[in-house]
Amino acid sequence: MPRHSETRVLPYTAREIYDLVADVARYPEFLPWTAAARIRSRRPGPDGSEVMEADLVISFKVFRESFGSRVTLWPERRRIETTYLDGPFRHLHSHWQMADRPEGGCEVSFAVDFEFRSAILQKIIGVVFDEAMRRVVRAFEARAAELYGVR
Repeated sequence: MPRHSETRVLPYTAREIYDLVADVARYPEFLPWTAAARIRSRRPGPDGSEVMEADLVISFKVFRESFGSRVTLWPERRRIETTYLDGPFRHLHSHWQMADRPEGGCEVSFAVDFEFRSAILQKIIGVVFDEAMRRVVRAFEARAAELYGVR
């Protein structure tokens, strides 16, 4: 099962990056391979969280799949966790954590692990997974520069 994690220091506030990642509906505007996004529902959750259910359509060459996920947002903690609801995966989990740094900017940690139900899809993504995840993280960085300016 593919797993990827990385931590970056960015010249933006933790709140700015949190807001960017939490805005799932806008992912098709900048995220590679994301053809569409739809928010199914939003509701208050426990511990000051908000729970969003969303569908993403991922399109890569001949592969086009939709999947649903539950996104739990903790704005005060600057944490976002995603768990799988339905679609082509056996499981999917990701999390983002943002923290302001005393010297300015913020530290952003991202981790994802998933497994497709289809062994064929799993083999295909396994070949390009690490590079694909690096491209996703770079897309968020580029979007931050576009929204908040280069710092």
